Amino acid sequence: MTETGTFTEQNPIRVFLLDDHEVVRRGITDLLDAEPDISVVGDADTVAHALARGPALRPHVAVLDVRLPDGDGITVCRELRSRMPELACLMLTSFDDEDALLDAIMAGASGYVLKQIRGSDLVSAVRTVASGQSMLDPATTARLMRTLRADPAETPTIAPELASLSPRERDILALIGEGLTNREIGHKLYLSEKTVKNHISRLLAKLGVQRRVQAAVLASHLEQPETSERPGR
Repeated sequence: MTETGTFTEQNPIRVFLLDDHEVVRRGITDLLDAEPDISVVGDADTVAHALARGPALRPHVAVLDVRLPDGDGITVCRELRSRMPELACLMLTSFDDEDALLDAIMAGASGYVLKQIRGSDLVSAVRTVASGQSMLDPATTARLMRTLRADPAETPTIAPELASLSPRERDILALIGEGLTNREIGHKLYLSEKTVKNHISRLLAKLGVQRRVQAAVLASHLEQPETSERPGR
């Protein structure tokens, strides 16, 4: 994938679109193609079509409808990213669905937005996920986190992975779940930003996830640890 910040009119963000409604596909295509640094390279209206066509187009971003006649966009996200790990998937749906949000995050999606989003915000979301950042609907995400913390029994069993973390890694994971940046985590735990980054790389590997936002979801299963306010390693 092109490095962050290098997309231009000559080297645009390549977008693949999946939606079962032709009017929606045309509208989104017209919206995105109007931007000089974005180009819609292809689309599909079914899961089967998307899996057959998507990889050959080598998109940077896939905008995927969650609910489809022959399946769902979350499955497409998981399958496409297994073939193209650097692909950023932006889930687009008419439904404010907490279960779908959790599934999308764990499938490796970079973003999840509602179809009620303004056109300018969708363009911004495409640019955000193309740059390697996460774009999740804040209200839906916050509600999901509250739900997970209130009833962890409803979520997948992940205790073995969490148990593999060191006390320091568990501290850092809890702070990721609170939305802190690496610098803020380092300040709170008296660690350098580089040390925090190394800890995060290791804990992501232990948890079997690739993205920080996935780790944030898993953090909701932790009892919030009492992080030390004293210097230490």
